[in-house]
Amino acid sequence: MSLKENITMVKEELNSEEKFFEKAVMTEKFVKKYKNIMIASVVAVVVLVAANIGYEANEASKKTAANELLAKLSSNPSDKISSSKLHTLNPELYDAWVFSQASINKDMLTMKELKNSKTLIISDLVKYELANDVSSLDKYSSSQDAIYKDLALVQSAVILLNENKIDEAHNQLSKVSKQSSLSKIASALMHYGLK
Repeated sequence: MSLKENITMVKEELNSEEKFFEKAVMTEKFVKKYKNIMIASVVAVVVLVAANIGYEANEASKKTAANELLAKLSSNPSDKISSSKLHTLNPELYDAWVFSQASINKDMLTMKELKNSKTLIISDLVKYELANDVSSLDKYSSSQDAIYKDLALVQSAVILLNENKIDEAHNQLSKVSKQSSLSKIASALMHYGLK
């Protein structure tokens, strides 16, 4: 190698080292400038992860406790302490428990208390259970989110057929959805019912 090539090679090495040190100085300035923000970000992420883990552990603990209370209530439905604890711990599960007991005991007074439950399925089931005549069944079936809409229509049609109001019964049966599993029953009532 010639002297010229050696000098060129040394210059290139010095340039690359100079660039390396320049980058190191820039990185050091960046770290010094944003050190507090970077530390705060890391701490915030650690705190969020810890809080999330704690929250999930707490929720799992609540579910386990609610299930244990429900098991106690299943073996002893008159346990007021467990009932009160369940109501505090998980109001939706409590409403489901109260609804099941009211259904078993045919307790319409308790059913009426559940009519405005915040658990949507329970409030809907209660409204259906409390509907016992044509007008209340019509009112229930006309609500958009009614779970047993088609069943309420068939039930009101049967009541109307028993009252010999054939045209009104057919009108109710025609409202039953074609995709419903009750459509065959509605069809049978329309064809084999009185005309």
